Amino acid sequence: MTAAETEAESAAATLARPASRAARSSVGTIIAASMVGTTIEFYDFYAYGTAAANYFPRVFFSDRTNPTVALLLSLVTFAVAFLARPVGSLIFGHFGDSIGRKATLVVSLMTMGVATFLIGCLPGYDMWGVWAVIMLCVCRFVQGIGLGGEWSGAALVATENAPADKRALYGSFPELGAPIGFFLCNGTYVVLEMFNDDAAMLAWGWRVPFLLSSLLVVVGLLVRVHMEETPAFRAAQQSQRVVKAPAVEVFRTSWRQVLQATFLVAVTYTLFYTLATWSLAWATKTEAQGGGGLGFSTQEYMTMLMASVCVFAVFIVLSCVFADRLGRRRVIIGSSVALVVFAAVFPLLMNKAVVGVHNTAAAMLFLCLGFALMGIAFGPIGALLPELFSVNVRYTGSGIGYNLAAIVGAAFVPSVATWLSSHWGVGSVGLYLGVMALGCLAAILTCHETKDVDYMR
Repeated sequence: MTAAETEAESAAATLARPASRAARSSVGTIIAASMVGTTIEFYDFYAYGTAAANYFPRVFFSDRTNPTVALLLSLVTFAVAFLARPVGSLIFGHFGDSIGRKATLVVSLMTMGVATFLIGCLPGYDMWGVWAVIMLCVCRFVQGIGLGGEWSGAALVATENAPADKRALYGSFPELGAPIGFFLCNGTYVVLEMFNDDAAMLAWGWRVPFLLSSLLVVVGLLVRVHMEETPAFRAAQQSQRVVKAPAVEVFRTSWRQVLQATFLVAVTYTLFYTLATWSLAWATKTEAQGGGGLGFSTQEYMTMLMASVCVFAVFIVLSCVFADRLGRRRVIIGSSVALVVFAAVFPLLMNKAVVGVHNTAAAMLFLCLGFALMGIAFGPIGALLPELFSVNVRYTGSGIGYNLAAIVGAAFVPSVATWLSSHWGVGSVGLYLGVMALGCLAAILTCHETKDVDYMR
């Protein structure tokens, strides 16, 4: 062995030692730091989605003569944060790839938390008129900026600290924030609905989940300020591979991976907001209100959502275990095919003419099947997306792909699905989901298996 080879081997061992120590000594911190952000992300977004479907049409929109129009306008504001998210991924991705994951995640969490808290403080249309709607959109946009830097940083904290053969399992930590945030938010609304009538919920009850999110933000900040920088980023700094303009480098060298990432994730967003937001309005509102007339109360349906989201959590973990054993590609291909079948079948379970009114079994079958498939499709993404990019642009690349997927797959899902179902019935919503599943299938078929890539490169 030459002197140069010996020196190179010694340097590689030096870089590897911190990575090994970080993975062994701070697993609890890694779990908490990566999970808390996505917990808050889904908590905040579902709080907004629930409020937009049930309360905002009357709080922020004055059209009382046409409830369907008011509902659609309310759901359009839901899209504002998704449009802001790619901007946030560019901003926070730049700093995440240039100064580090830790500081960037702390700032993104603060940005997201302040905006969510302010939404809970806003006066309604009766007090501020159109300015109430404008400020709602501004807060929603700022919330989206913060969220744009959240998921990719959380995924990197988990996977860049993971053993090579358990990256998908570690990548499940931020993914599990989705069902946890969903459960916390839904539970808050269920408790509020139990003890308050409709007038109280419109007056002040809808604000409580937004205000309570500040507690989650404080916990998240306390965890993140004590975590260490990831070993992979430290290695990139030591070997001087940090780039000055990560976004430019991503679109110069990895634009195909950005497109692949976008369509890999888009279907999971479409499915989640079909299950959690559109179906809530469809199941609880009358046909005159733009719903499906299925006869469920908001409290009943939220309780069913809380039960079915546990299925979501279980299948996230199971899919990641199999993704580490069999590969990410096989798991995602299987989930995509299954989602095409589900898209063709589920309209029967949500059609009053087929299952009747207040059919709890049909609704639970729809929710449990949907969330099981959601878990299988969503779980491996926490490892797969970062593995598509090299370490010096990983925060930016995975963040841009993930947040473009939010626009393609989620931004207009509640409003588009509501419009489709009110004009052409629930079958058109299934067709919409099926098209998105085919997009995911096409994307994964163009990807190479990433399970064994060199994650420090």
